[in-house]
Amino acid sequence: QVQLVESGGGSVQAGGSLRLSCVPSGDSVGSYCMGWIRQPPGKDREGVASVYPGTGTPYYADSVKGRFTISQDYARNTLSLEMNSLRPEDTAIYYCAAYRGVCLNGLSPAASYKYWGQGTQVTVSS
Repeated sequence: QVQLVESGGGSVQAGGSLRLSCVPSGDSVGSYCMGWIRQPPGKDREGVASVYPGTGTPYYADSVKGRFTISQDYARNTLSLEMNSLRPEDTAIYYCAAYRGVCLNGLSPAASYKYWGQGTQVTVSS
């Protein structure tokens, strides 16, 4: 079973930037439908961004469009999320997630994912 190993996250002031990375230990990023999910305090998990393997087509939640960038690096076997212009409402635990099979042609919701990273805290202060 694949293990998703995350890194990055932390605390930043509003307007700042952070970068999250995820490596599927023992497997290839190209073997899965992958994305980032977040869970704000007291709220349900929500899809942030996902990427269609092969084409690299990204999909984003409306709340992060124009600020976040998801990317797959096959050479480094890494999924990344570059987060710019961060806002206090972006504060959440962020999870790297993956599933096999037919990838959705759009933003994959949290319920789509079978494999999850341990989560990393992102805190944005005003």
